Amino acid sequence: MTPATLIGSPGSPFVRKIMTACALKGVPYRIDPIVPFQGNDAFAEISPLRRIPVFIDEQITLSDSTVIGEYLDERYPEPPLLPDSAAARARARWIEEFADTRLADVFVWRIFNAAVIRRAVWKEPRDEAAIAIALTEHLPPVMDYLESIAPADGFLFGTVSLADIAVAAHFANLRWSATTADLSPWPAAMAWVGRVEQLPALARATELAERNAAARGPERLAVFGEMGYALAETSFAGPGFRRGPMTP
Repeated sequence: MTPATLIGSPGSPFVRKIMTACALKGVPYRIDPIVPFQGNDAFAEISPLRRIPVFIDEQITLSDSTVIGEYLDERYPEPPLLPDSAAARARARWIEEFADTRLADVFVWRIFNAAVIRRAVWKEPRDEAAIAIALTEHLPPVMDYLESIAPADGFLFGTVSLADIAVAAHFANLRWSATTADLSPWPAAMAWVGRVEQLPALARATELAERNAAARGPERLAVFGEMGYALAETSFAGPGFRRGPMTP
C-alpha cells in the first residue's frame, strides 16, 4: 500500500483523531507536521480554510477531519469506526460534530489558544482573563453534556468509534493548557475519556505530540523518527506564520 500524506501537527486534536484512525486501520502515511498558521500558498490551495489535517492519497485530497475519517472508514472498512445502523451512525456523527465544533470552541480556541497558541505562535502572553471566562462559563455546559451521554463502561457504540476518539482527543489540549480546571464533577465523562485515551493508537499520537512540543529546533523533527513516524518528503510549510480566515 502506497503511504498517504497527512499534513498537520500532532498538537492538533483533529490531526490526532486521524492518526488514531489510520493506526487502527493499518493505513500507512507520511506526516508533514505543520501548524495551520505555517502553511504556504500551496497549503491554502488544498485547505482553503487553512485548517489541519489534510489527507492526500492516490485518489483524493481532503481537508476536514470528519470527511477524512468517513473516507477512511469507507475505503478501509476493518475495523469499522462508525456503527452499523443508520440511527447509530447518525448519533455518532452528531457527537463527533459536537466535539469538532462546541468542544473545540471551548477547549482549543477559548483555552488552548489563549494559553498556548498565543505564546508559541504569536509571541503574546497568556490571556488569563479569557481562560477564566472559558473555565467558569463555557466549560461546565460542555462537560454536563458529555456526562449525560457517557457510557457506563466501554465505548459509545460497543467498540471504539470516531465519535469516542473525537471527544477524547481534546482533553490532552486542555491538560497542556495548564489551567485550574477541575473535572471531578463529571466522573462518568472522565472515566469514558480515560478509556479512550488509553487506546494504544491514541496514546501513541498523544505521546508524540508531547515529545514534539518539549523538543527544540531540529530535535522536534527527530522525535518523529524516534517514534517510528515517517516524515513527508516535502513540506507545505511557509517562511513564517500567518493568520487564516478561521483564526480568532
